Amino acid sequence: MQVPNFLRRIKENVLIVTPGDRADIILGALQANASANFPKVAGIVLTGDIVPDEYVVRLLEGLETVIPILSVSTGTFLTTTQIGAIQSRISPDNPKKIELAINTFEQYVDVAALEEKLVTFKAEGMTPHMFQYQLMQWAKSQRRHIVLPEGNDDRILRAAARLQQLDVVDLTILGDPTAIAAAVNRLGLNLDLSRIQLLDPAHAPRFAEYAETLYELRKAKNVNLDMARDMMTDVSYFGTMMVYQGHADGMVSGAVHTTQHTIRPALQFIKTKPGVSVVSSVFFMCLPDRVAVFGDCAVNPNPTAEQLAEIAISSAESSLRFGIEPRVAMLSYSSGTSGEGAEVEKVRRATQLVHQLRPDLQVEGPIQYDAAVDPIVGRQKLPDSTVAGQASVLIFPDLNTGNNTYKAVQRETGALAIGPVLQGLNKPVNDLSRGCTVEDVVNTVIITAIQAQG
Repeated sequence: MQVPNFLRRIKENVLIVTPGDRADIILGALQANASANFPKVAGIVLTGDIVPDEYVVRLLEGLETVIPILSVSTGTFLTTTQIGAIQSRISPDNPKKIELAINTFEQYVDVAALEEKLVTFKAEGMTPHMFQYQLMQWAKSQRRHIVLPEGNDDRILRAAARLQQLDVVDLTILGDPTAIAAAVNRLGLNLDLSRIQLLDPAHAPRFAEYAETLYELRKAKNVNLDMARDMMTDVSYFGTMMVYQGHADGMVSGAVHTTQHTIRPALQFIKTKPGVSVVSSVFFMCLPDRVAVFGDCAVNPNPTAEQLAEIAISSAESSLRFGIEPRVAMLSYSSGTSGEGAEVEKVRRATQLVHQLRPDLQVEGPIQYDAAVDPIVGRQKLPDSTVAGQASVLIFPDLNTGNNTYKAVQRETGALAIGPVLQGLNKPVNDLSRGCTVEDVVNTVIITAIQAQG
C-alpha cells in the first residue's frame, strides 16, 4: 500500500504494523502523528527482523515527539495474528476499560431482575466511587438535553464522544457543522453526528425568533432589535436562549469563554429562582474517603452576611439533591465565641440567619476548617456541636479563601473536584474552567442534566 492510501486508514490510537524496510510508511506515520490534521497513533511494530536504514534511525532519534517503536523477528502476517490474539485486561488505572465494561454490562444485563435476586444494603456514607456511579444512574433515570456552545474546542468534542458512549444525555453542539465534522474526523473520534444536533447560531432556523425574544426581554435596557440580532450570533446568548425557550434543558460552557461571558446571559433573562437573590457555586470534592461540598469558590468575591447565609442554604440544598446529608460549617479563622473582628462577626451573623431561615438544617459557625472536618479537633473546640468534626458542606467567607482552599485540597490530596456547579438560577447553566479536562466536561454535563430534572 502506498502512503496516500495508508494515511486514509489512520485512526485515533491505532497500532501500525509494517516491514522494517518500509521507510515511506514509517516516515508517513511519524509526520501524520505530528500533524494537527491527523489523529495520534499508539505506536509502530516493525516486522521481518529488519532494522531501518541508519539515516532513518538518526531521524527517529532526533524527533521531539516520542512514539513507541518495536522491532520483531516474525513476518507481518504472523505478527498481526499474534497482536490480534492478545487478551485485554481491566486494571484500576484504565478508566476507559472500566467504563466500557460497566456500560456493556448495563446494556446487556437485566439489572433490575438481578437486583431482585441479591441481598443488598444501603451505606450511610457517600464514597467518591459511589457518588460518581450514583450521578450516572440519576442522569439516566430522566434523560435531559444539554447544549454545548463551544463546538470549536477539541475537549468538548472528545467529551461529546464519551457522553454518547455513556448514553446519558441528548446533545446540541453550537458551531460550524462542517468544521465540527472535520474536527471529529481529525481527532478520530467515535462520535455519531447524526445523533447530535449541530447548529450554527447565525444560520439556525430559530435565529430570528430568538433575536425577537431577546429584544422583548431586554428592550427596557435599551436593547434594540439590531443589537438583539448581533447578540444572538454569540454562542453563549444563543445557547442560553435555547435553555430559556425550553429547546434545551441546560447549558455547559466556559472551556473557551470567561465565567462572566458564560453566565451574563443567564443573569439577564433566565434569572434567579424565587426567594434567591444571589447566584453562587459549589464544588463536589471527591476526597479519598468521602465527598464534601465546597461553596462559594467561583462566583462571589466578598459576600455580605445575608448573601453568605443564602449561599449556605443553596449549598445545603445542592448537597441534599445529590445524595449527601448536609452538615453545614460556616468557616472562619476562629471557632465558636473565641474570636473577634469584622470577618468573624460576618460569619457569626450569617450563621444566625441560616438558623432563622432554615431551622431544619444542621449548621455551625464560625468554625475553623480543622474543627469542621477532624472529629478529634472538633470535639476539643466545640464538644456540643452536631456538625464539628463531620461537616459535609463547607462555606467559605470569601472567594479568595474558597478558591485557594479548593485548589490546595485538590492538588495536595489528588481529589477530583467536580464543578463549579452554579446554583440559584431558574434553569441550569454551568461554567467550566478554561483549563478543564475532558473528564471535567463530562462530569459537569452529567451534573447539569441532574439539575435539570427539577
